[in-house]
Amino acid sequence: METAYIPSPSHGVLHLGPIPLRGYAFCIIIGVFVAVWLGNKRWIARGGRAGTVADIAVWAVPFGLVGGRLYHVITDYELYFSEGRDWVDAFKVWQGGLGIWGAIALGALGAWIGCRRRGIPLPAWADALAPGIVFAQAIGRWGNWFNQELYGRATDVPWALHITSATDGRVPGYYHPTFLYESLWCVGVGFLVIWADRRFTLGHGRAFALYVAAYCVGRGWIEYMRVDDAHHVLGLRLNDWTAMVVFVLAVAYIVVSARLRPGREEIVEPDASGEDEGEGGTEASVGLGKETDEKADKASDGKADKASDGKPAGKTDGASADKKADKDGASAGKKADKADGKADDRTGAPGGGEADGGKPVTADAGKSAPESENAADGPEDADGAVRNEAESANKG
Repeated sequence: METAYIPSPSHGVLHLGPIPLRGYAFCIIIGVFVAVWLGNKRWIARGGRAGTVADIAVWAVPFGLVGGRLYHVITDYELYFSEGRDWVDAFKVWQGGLGIWGAIALGALGAWIGCRRRGIPLPAWADALAPGIVFAQAIGRWGNWFNQELYGRATDVPWALHITSATDGRVPGYYHPTFLYESLWCVGVGFLVIWADRRFTLGHGRAFALYVAAYCVGRGWIEYMRVDDAHHVLGLRLNDWTAMVVFVLAVAYIVVSARLRPGREEIVEPDASGEDEGEGGTEASVGLGKETDEKADKASDGKADKASDGKPAGKTDGASADKKADKDGASAGKKADKADGKADDRTGAPGGGEADGGKPVTADAGKSAPESENAADGPEDADGAVRNEAESANKG
């Protein structure tokens, strides 16, 4: 008699009018958002810039989905390319079937492209995102619950999963909820990575490698419990061998990396360390530049106004030259007029020095009246001198 069990949903799709809402897809989407949100917080705490994780995730997520689907289709090709199967089903991701190994491998390639475009190191970004990735896996595993798939051997434990579907070779009954085991294991791995990262100051990709190694340990024993069809090598499921190989590589990376590059990266995003200072410095520079330009303009305008006496600065030199030339020309004209006046005084005019209608001509208004009278009496004095000389000659 069953005392307790985990029920399975009767179907994994809800229809909102003509729009199908699939539980598997929702779990994947929610997991991605959790990974990006937590990764962004950890990236900022390590000195990165807000939004960088999301920008790189734009590359990593599509690559990861393609990689996960490729791994599943290749390792379970008989589900899509054997007799009686439709190969078009290989593209129906919403029906389930994503291999975490392919998702991580090809997702890392996409992340590398995104990191290279931003000029940041991939290991540092992976360290920040590692707990978020494993938490996303924990959420994504509940998509298998909606699809009634990836369960373990039959059991009568109180937490047994009740499978009700008979499609695709399923046999209704009570089984180990391996999806739940893996989900809980992923949550534990996520908290382990967070603790170890704080305790040992992991860097240069070692936090990510710890996540991979710890996940592989759990995946090994969980994979051994599953009863769904899979390829076997030397009596073990293919995913068991994959978990062992990846575990060894992850541990080796941790050891070698700790020796070659101990500690943690001091700068994970070069532009982020001086972002605030750069913005402030830019604003200060702009303000200082504006103030300097205003002062320079005022000084230039003041000099120009003073030099040109209100005229445009560009015309100051020309106006000064013209003014000087006019002044010199006027001075030369005055000197010429004075010279002409002196010449007229010496020669006189016909009719006793009168000209232009008999009006007396004044040679120089600046001369005094006595000088003018002496000049007018000049001929009479000359005649008297001639008479005196003639009389003296007669007497002699």
